[in-house]
Amino acid sequence: MELDTQQVIREQLSAGERLLWSGRPKQGIFFRSSDFFMIPFSLFWTGMMVFVVMSSRKAGTAFPFAGMDMLFLAMGLYMLVGRFFVDKAQRTKTYYGLTEQRAIIVSGIFRRSVKSLNLRSVSDATLTENGREGTITFGPTNQMAAWAQGMPWPGMSQNQVPMFERIENAKSVYEMIRKAQAGDR
Repeated sequence: MELDTQQVIREQLSAGERLLWSGRPKQGIFFRSSDFFMIPFSLFWTGMMVFVVMSSRKAGTAFPFAGMDMLFLAMGLYMLVGRFFVDKAQRTKTYYGLTEQRAIIVSGIFRRSVKSLNLRSVSDATLTENGREGTITFGPTNQMAAWAQGMPWPGMSQNQVPMFERIENAKSVYEMIRKAQAGDR
């Protein structure tokens, strides 16, 4: 069941708070700049693990070690293919909202998580454009977390900078944020 974006965000609004914009990240599977490194690395990793698993099977390796081989092979398959589907699923359940006071991000595959950012206290708001589409990040970027963007591992979400990722008309949303931060309504 597809939820209405405005409905999801309006559930998070306080009394008297006015919704200026709501949207969602680009849907589907897509590649990121980090994939230029991650795809060759995951191919190498997975290839090595297939070799190790096959060698272990031939040698008749005992369970604890064979189990570890399978775990590392599963990690390789996740890095190679699975992460794209997890990333897609996360964006399917992500909703963005902007009021005159805050930016709201509702997300979560299994549990709903709501992140609320007071626009007056956000130190940095950065716009990165790619045609009509763009990403707005809130706060200083952690380079390690930026490198791992699109590589969802359990427990990694708290290390990522909050953002409105791959939204349509990002520049106009960015201008709304700047006006709200300045107190222009």
